[in-house]
Amino acid sequence: MSAVPVEDRCIEVYNEMKLKKTKRYVIYKIDNEKIVIEAEGEPTETYADFVAKLPSDEPRYAVVDFTFQTDDGRPQNKLLFVLWCPDDSNVKKKMVYASSKDNIKRKLVGVAKELQANDPSEVDEEEVKKLMK
Repeated sequence: MSAVPVEDRCIEVYNEMKLKKTKRYVIYKIDNEKIVIEAEGEPTETYADFVAKLPSDEPRYAVVDFTFQTDDGRPQNKLLFVLWCPDDSNVKKKMVYASSKDNIKRKLVGVAKELQANDPSEVDEEEVKKLMK
């Protein structure tokens, strides 16, 4: 199973998000044998808005500009790459997403952390804060 190619627009929107803070998150999906953008979150949206957009039965990739406070109270934000692969997903789709993850992640330069989540509890905001610290 070979890696699915990444559409150029995916990288363009990610770079804008990283450099200009134009998006809170970008959700990617595999469609017609390529990775494309499914949803984009405005900077005013929250992490909870992002989690609400994840489908309950389909895998997705996403990058989130995650905002949190360090232990000493400083505001911080870092880019988080998420491979969302719910347990209820089709096994073949899960395999395609897993085999193509490195292909998209390699193109998204500057991601601070990575999270693979199979259950809503794994994308819980408090759990992600622990990972980001």
